Amino acid sequence: MLAPIALFVYNRPEHARRTVAALKENTLAPESELFVFSDAPKSPAADSAVQAVRKWARGLDGFRSITLVERDTNWGLAKSIISGVTDLCARYGKVIVLEDDLVVSRGFLEYMNRSLENYAESEKVMQVSGYTLAGGQGSKAFFLPLTTSWGWATWQRAWRHFDQEAKGYATLEQDPVKRKAFDLGGAYPYFEMLAAQLGGKLDSWAILWWLSVFLRDGLVLYPARSLVQNIGFDGSGTHGRNRAIGPGVDTTGDAIEFPDRVAVSVENLDAVTRYLRKNRPGALRNLMKELLSWRG
Repeated sequence: MLAPIALFVYNRPEHARRTVAALKENTLAPESELFVFSDAPKSPAADSAVQAVRKWARGLDGFRSITLVERDTNWGLAKSIISGVTDLCARYGKVIVLEDDLVVSRGFLEYMNRSLENYAESEKVMQVSGYTLAGGQGSKAFFLPLTTSWGWATWQRAWRHFDQEAKGYATLEQDPVKRKAFDLGGAYPYFEMLAAQLGGKLDSWAILWWLSVFLRDGLVLYPARSLVQNIGFDGSGTHGRNRAIGPGVDTTGDAIEFPDRVAVSVENLDAVTRYLRKNRPGALRNLMKELLSWRG
């Protein structure tokens, strides 16, 4: 059975159209169940755009089935994603997750579903990513000890460990060695973001998911070339600025090559940590904070 697709939308109808148009180019789209989660306006100013998104969503086709979930109150991105993923994992045992500003390749659904099937029983593998941050080193998919929020999938067996209350924070606070590892050897301030989450300065599901995976020594499968591109940083989002994010989406249609074993790719981990260290003082740090916060 193919994994259901959870799409989270808010107030950007044109971005949502582009996201779904790209998704429909996938050969597995007509066989897939699509669930569209539409958050309510955070303020009266957002009402017309939210209604435009809902009107568009009610006319969707091209999938095996389409379910539109319209929230009556504004939940915010974190609560919306946590609730939607929890519900679909409980019902289907797995889920593919997208937001309304992600354009995927034609091979995205095949990669996601094959990966979910291939590693269904591998407890150490807790997530599948469709996005590759620094560009893959080599032709095969690879594993990293790092989660992602741009086009991803997981299983109920992994999501049940989601630490929504950040109970694992104390473990990191008391152990400087683990805290440094949580920051990828000091390459990026994830612990700082976690502290901001607990202090009410951040509303993020993603930093909590990274904490959950990290404390279980989990791994994430990444494609050799990125299958997702973010189109949302064009000034349309609350925190958005005019910039293009990520490498171009892979359109080669190459067959998926899985790694030979479930283990961290040292070569790719080095590439990612170098990338994060290089960009930490500048825009990427601010970008990541924006990605982990609610745009609504």
